[in-house]
Amino acid sequence: MSGDSGQVSVAPPPGEVEPGSGVRIVVEYCEPCGFEATYLELASAVKEEYPGIEIESRLGGTGAFEIEINGQLVFSKLENGGFPYEKDLIEAIRRASNGEPLEKITNSRPPCVIL
Repeated sequence: MSGDSGQVSVAPPPGEVEPGSGVRIVVEYCEPCGFEATYLELASAVKEEYPGIEIESRLGGTGAFEIEINGQLVFSKLENGGFPYEKDLIEAIRRASNGEPLEKITNSRPPCVIL
């Protein structure tokens, strides 16, 4: 219908606004603790799902692995004792990109995995 001027929520066509655009993630992590690899792995998974997302890393204090989405702390290793599951972070990003309220991620995987 050519006369409609209302907003419609549909996935943008290729070449237009990418999913995750307008969502900003800041990950603060402890480099001496060896958490950079975890950050890079998480950032890669997020970028694969949301190519338009902005991810910034900052060096943090001992034991830190803190994640903010649009300025709101959504995950804290200092509080949870582990690292976030990728699926939980992806879900939080989805909520943020849809303008939904964010909730803190409370699930965490153990900080060390012995293979």
